[in-house]
Amino acid sequence: MIVLTPLKNFQFPVHAECISPDVFQGKSVKEIASLTVWEGNKKKKLGDLFKIEETSAETPSIIINSDASEVRRVGQGMKNGEIVINGNAGMHLGEKMAGGKITVNGNANGWTGSSMKNGLIEIHGDASDYLASPYRGSTEGMRGGKIVVDGNVGSDSGCYLRGGVIIVKGNAGPFMGFHISKGAIYVEKNAGNRLGASMTGGKIVVSGSVDELMPTFTIDGVKGKVKIDDTLKAEGPFYVFLGDLAENGNGKLFVSQPANPQLSAIYDKYL
Repeated sequence: MIVLTPLKNFQFPVHAECISPDVFQGKSVKEIASLTVWEGNKKKKLGDLFKIEETSAETPSIIINSDASEVRRVGQGMKNGEIVINGNAGMHLGEKMAGGKITVNGNANGWTGSSMKNGLIEIHGDASDYLASPYRGSTEGMRGGKIVVDGNVGSDSGCYLRGGVIIVKGNAGPFMGFHISKGAIYVEKNAGNRLGASMTGGKIVVSGSVDELMPTFTIDGVKGKVKIDDTLKAEGPFYVFLGDLAENGNGKLFVSQPANPQLSAIYDKYL
């Protein structure tokens, strides 16, 4: 196991896609220290910015101790192993991740899990905007794997989801699940406006209240519980909505009936 400790508080973004179990595997501490990173526009070596230690423990593969909120692209494209960050994590964490596990004992910045293919990301704090979402102009969102956030998530999370599961134990910001076509999103508390806008497939489940429900969704019934994945079912009852009809979509929104009494006067007469 390799333990990384920042040698200072970073004032500029550190691009460190080399911090990955796949890259570190088979390398000595000296070789790892010589890996290239960028601090702002300055080319550096990993050993210039981090104290690097090796221990006899096999797991996790990499530990980053202290705040890493300015350290970007950690675990990018990783296929195996495990990373634990004991602090906040920087942008693009686990981008295009294809396997393994990343644990953040803090908050995670934007685009965490962007275009993720497989593996597991656990965030024991909040996640910022664009969780599991692609860059603007791209339609290649998360395709597999699982992301669990203990806290809240920002706006535009789960956009263009093509597979996999996102579980948010707190609240979700606006545009959650924009244009999803496959996969599942579960929000245990409340969700912001434009929920599921332009979705064509997949499912979004909200156990709390919703700020609004778009008029391009139609009521389809009430369901007692909903399967999120093979390990989790959400207890309802839930209103079931189909849409987004503006996209000829066949996605499903499951919205808590008890937590949204404002919807009963509008939709109960159609049930």
